[in-house]
Parts: sequence; C-alpha cells; structure tokens
Amino acid sequence: MMNIPPSIKTIIKQQPYPLLFTIISGSHLYGFPSPDSDYDLRGVHILPVEQVVGLKTGNETIEVSEVRESLEIDLVTHDVKKFFLMLLKKNGYVLEQLYSPLVLTTSPEHEELKFIAQDCITRHHYYHYIGFAATQWKVFNKEPTYRIKPLLYVYRVLLTGIYLMKKGVVEANLIKLNEFFNLPYINDLIAQKLADKERSILSNANLTFHHTEYERLRHNLQEAYESSRLPETPSANAALHNLLVRLRTNTNFM
Repeated sequence: MMNIPPSIKTIIKQQPYPLLFTIISGSHLYGFPSPDSDYDLRGVHILPVEQVVGLKTGNETIEVSEVRESLEIDLVTHDVKKFFLMLLKKNGYVLEQLYSPLVLTTSPEHEELKFIAQDCITRHHYYHYIGFAATQWKVFNKEPTYRIKPLLYVYRVLLTGIYLMKKGVVEANLIKLNEFFNLPYINDLIAQKLADKERSILSNANLTFHHTEYERLRHNLQEAYESSRLPETPSANAALHNLLVRLRTNTNFM
C-alpha cells in the first residue's frame, strides 16, 4: 500500500456524511501515475433517512476539487442508493471503484458489497469498455502531439474488458493485467509515464503499430464478449435492496 499524504486523510475526515468506503482511483489505481499526477478519490456516502424521505434532501453526489500541500485532490462520492443503481447497470467505473485495492476507508458492509456485486457483473459490461476505449483513442489521435496517458488508457481499458469477459474478475491495474497478456511494449510505455510529467509526450511514436494493436485488441474484446459465460443480466437486486435498508437504518453510520 502506498503512503497516503496527510492532506488526503484530512479531506476525507471533513466529509459531511458517513462513508461506506473511500478508495484511490485514476492513474494510481491503473499503475502509471506520473510524479505530478493528481489523486482521484472515490467513495460512497450514506445519507441519513431524514435527508432521503424529507422535503429537504441531501446531495446524491458530492464533488470536491482542491489543491492541498501542492497536491491536486479530486474527491467524488455518491450516495449509497445511487451507487447501487449504477452497479445494476453496465457501468465499469463503479465496479473498478468498488474493487480497488487502494482502500482509504472501509467497513464490514464494504466487504459485503464486494461479495454481492459479483452478481452485478454481466457480459454487457463489454459495451462500457469498448466505448471507453474508442473515446480515449480519439483523444490520443486528435491532439497535435501524441500523449502517453490516453494511449495507456486505451490499452488499460481494452485489457480490463477482455480480462473481465474471460475471467469475470475486475482488474484495473495495467501492470498486473500485463502479467496475463504479456505485451512487450506495455512496460516501456508505463516506464515513460512514470518518469515524466502527467502530460508527457510519447517518444518514438510508431502510430501505425499502435493503430494495429488497437484494432487487434478491440477484435479480441469482441471475441471475448461473444464467447463469455458471464450472465446476461445482474441478479443482485434483492441483496442490494436489503443491504440498502440496513445501511439507512444502521445507527453505526449515523
């Protein structure tokens, strides 16, 4: 586990509602933070009952962007109901947040949710990853200079999607993914990103090669989707409902 700057711990303690969990996402989770990368914090908060059923309701989403002690910190938390509803959709973002190993705060119910959410994973998460990869490929190609970050996002997203379709396991770290896929150019790209600034430029860019690899991995993701044994629809609705009711009425979170 990485050393957590004190300013991150402070900003979490200042949140207005109890937290089911908070984690680190972004480049730190994906395995390629630059020295000047910001910290993307994500989590789930629990609105009290009176701010859910009353006339004055609480914030379903809380966003905080600050610079503290020269660190850029971006915190986003969703209320537990909103997060559960997103889990029931083909939303890879929330799955990656839930299963992030970079845990800042947790609870027994966080562990319970990770178990329940296994029944939220379906083969149709394919659409999240194929779409996200296409978006990042456009970002990589439309800029006057070719940055490493969007290219790494392209590969990370495609490999995460393929791995999910094949294994049914959420793995967002590109270094760990490449232990399975063993693509020789990945470690070189990561090394460039780790050694330079967040907006560093790809050196010795072989655009034809990366375009070929992009198309090949897209095809592999399509094949993995077509042959995947993952279910068509989530089956965690009842378990999520029961957990939500307990969280809303649990005095430990009030």
